[in-house]
Amino acid sequence: MVALLLATALVAVTVPSARARARGFYTRLRGRQTTESVLASIGPAARVRLPGLKVGDTVMLVAFKQEKRLDVFAGADAGKPRLLKTYPILAASGGPGPKTRKGDKQVPEGVYRVVSLNPNSAFHLAMRLDYPNGDDVAAARTEGRDPAGLGGDIMIHGKSASIGCLAMGDEAIEELFVLAADAGLDRISVLILPHDPRSGPLSDQRPWVAARYKQLMSLLPEQ
Repeated sequence: MVALLLATALVAVTVPSARARARGFYTRLRGRQTTESVLASIGPAARVRLPGLKVGDTVMLVAFKQEKRLDVFAGADAGKPRLLKTYPILAASGGPGPKTRKGDKQVPEGVYRVVSLNPNSAFHLAMRLDYPNGDDVAAARTEGRDPAGLGGDIMIHGKSASIGCLAMGDEAIEELFVLAADAGLDRISVLILPHDPRSGPLSDQRPWVAARYKQLMSLLPEQ
């Protein structure tokens, strides 16, 4: 098997058509990955790089769009959350303010759940958020917007480019992917804010946005 892979790679360097076939071959191999196989492959190293998760912990990911920073907290339900690690967000399109429609290139703002893990993402690995959630649908109806036009497919993923998602780089998403799998998706929440409120108040003239910012402030762990 190793000899076959080496031979394929050698031919791909010199023959364009063979290079295309090799890409397809590796894509097919990648398509057979499962969450379990990814955890077996990268889990041990990722857990060393991001230690501190305890059995029964809840996890909160807090993303600040302006600062391009993601803080990872963990803790028991009744205890004070511990800051496990801080990551730079390598790419996040748009500006301050929630996502309100498909194609606006905005990263959503609010409280979200991680609903699935994608071990075969084109962006290395990915974690899907539940945007649009019930709050987003209610806000759209309040403003007379069609909830069907809110968009979707919002991820936290690897690589360093993104439109509407949070691109974390490959090493960081490996750690977050393993953390999410270890904790359990039902024990993870994701807060996305326009900026760190310690640098200035969260404000918006739209009543539903102001109410959402108030909610986010109430959930934000102390540091």
